[in-house]
Amino acid sequence: MSGPGVDRVRLAGLLSSVFGGRRGLDAVTRLRGGSKKGVYRLGFDDGFSAILYVWSAGENYWPERDAEPEPFADGTGADLFGAAHRTLDELGVRVPELYVLDRSRSVYPEDVALVEDVRGGSLEALLKTDPAGGRQALDRLGSALRVMHGHTAPRAGKVALVERGESVPADSCEQAVTDRALRHIAEIAVRDERGARARTRLDDAVRTRAAAVEPRSEYRLIHGELGPDHVLVGPDGELVVIDIEGLMYFDVEWEHVFLAHRFKGGYEPLRVPGLDDARLRLYTLANHLSLVAGPLRLLDGDFPDREAMAGIAEHNLAMVLALVSAPG
Repeated sequence: MSGPGVDRVRLAGLLSSVFGGRRGLDAVTRLRGGSKKGVYRLGFDDGFSAILYVWSAGENYWPERDAEPEPFADGTGADLFGAAHRTLDELGVRVPELYVLDRSRSVYPEDVALVEDVRGGSLEALLKTDPAGGRQALDRLGSALRVMHGHTAPRAGKVALVERGESVPADSCEQAVTDRALRHIAEIAVRDERGARARTRLDDAVRTRAAAVEPRSEYRLIHGELGPDHVLVGPDGELVVIDIEGLMYFDVEWEHVFLAHRFKGGYEPLRVPGLDDARLRLYTLANHLSLVAGPLRLLDGDFPDREAMAGIAEHNLAMVLALVSAPG
């Protein structure tokens, strides 16, 4: 059954340009989880399958708002995907094979990409069903992250923008994070009474942590939102990184705060020495604030998985309030 936004007639033309007449489209299934782009599994009459990404306004559940400055502006788009895919592929970090990336809209009415359907499940599932195998996979992921984080640039920003010579319109990574965190506090305050009561305390905590951060002038390649659900297991057991549009040059501490939050007890194999403690303190608070403000904003619209999104906001608000209540 077709999902919303898929034009099967026009899709046939796109598929013909990729596969010729060798395959007939048999099924289109919308996959859960995409909030900024449509993600569909395409099944063919010869048993082959592929994943279709569709970037369009109708596939983006986030309500309209004033655009955030880079590098935190909306991390979606075919151009961001293409630059990120190319960069990771050149570094030897496994990503789904790209069959076609089409921004011409001459074959299909939206920007689209057709990529490999990696059917081995997620690292998140592997960690639950096979802890020993999951531990080995975490070691391999740690190696891939060290390759990524060893790739540096003199400017911060999403890969596509840095390649074009565009830079972050902020004094530094920590300034961009600080400004964003303060905006998130304001957004939370108008949506949640507890956030409103704690607003002054939250503002003070962000500014105090930001003041302790020393300047830096070199930035490392990070995924930005790498959780165990954004790593798939390939046909030979290799790890495949997905949801890569937000790939950017930034402080590596931002990556590690997110990794620690999402991998929880599985974070140890990913931990590295030499991280800046002051950045970690600021970015930990800012990350939790983003995971309150973002889901609450998403719930202003018609995002379908509302219970899960509300749960994310509630959990992270509790974390935020605990952080600013703790001594030191």
